[in-house]
Amino acid sequence: MVLPIEAALAPRGRGVPRLHRRPLWRAAGFLQDLPEWTGTAGALAFLSATVFYALVVGGYARTVSESLTSAAGFEIAAVKLSGQKETTEFEILEALEIQAGTSLALFDAAAARERLSRIPWIETVSVQKLYPGTLQVSIDERDAYALWQRGDSLSVIDAKGQVISDDVDGRYANLLMLVGHGAQYRGAEILDALGAVPELRSRVRAARLVSDRRWDLLLENGITVRLPEHDVARALDDVMRMDNETGLLTRDITVVDIRLPDRVVVRLTDEAALRRKAEMKTRGKVRRTGGDA
Repeated sequence: MVLPIEAALAPRGRGVPRLHRRPLWRAAGFLQDLPEWTGTAGALAFLSATVFYALVVGGYARTVSESLTSAAGFEIAAVKLSGQKETTEFEILEALEIQAGTSLALFDAAAARERLSRIPWIETVSVQKLYPGTLQVSIDERDAYALWQRGDSLSVIDAKGQVISDDVDGRYANLLMLVGHGAQYRGAEILDALGAVPELRSRVRAARLVSDRRWDLLLENGITVRLPEHDVARALDDVMRMDNETGLLTRDITVVDIRLPDRVVVRLTDEAALRRKAEMKTRGKVRRTGGDA
């Protein structure tokens, strides 16, 4: 049977399937069964989501989180430091970047440890959170091994030859000064050799690396001891033996050259050289006078 278009589009009373009428029935019944505060709660949830989104987009989410966790009792209230000797408290606190209201729960300990490790004196460091509000920082510092001079620059270095600090004061007066480029990496060889003759080590002010091959020792009284490239221990023993026998290192000399195994060459100071020259002239006159007589 073919129905007219008007009949096909017209609503049919009882002939409408029940499937099209139930959702409206059930939806109406569901809304009627909800508590009265549902609308208020939904509005608040929507408002909260909107505010949170705005905070995230505006970059204020961490600030709000800091405030909330700090208000809950997790604000950093104390910092415990241990192990630092050369590193100042100001340097440590500056690297930690702690401000008023900083939350311990949200504090990035790994990032703080990375910043602290950039401080020259610090070799290793640990940063621990002790809840509810304490930060513990344990530091292991590098040891000052020697001084390194190159040109007009003077630095404190460690045993590996790495510069620790350019701030050199009287605290490091007892450290051996290594002079010259490359000397900072070879300090152990001359320090170990001098360690075997402590009576000489106390009189050495600096060690200068010559041509990246051998060392000159600069004594506190101005004498330079020229060491050989090899067999340094033997040369140092010879120097101390001669000094004990003749007072070699207390004489009016400027250089003791022991680079050759079979001889020792010394250079007199200018004053001592003039005196010696005058004495030799006097002796010559005496000889001539004696011969004429």
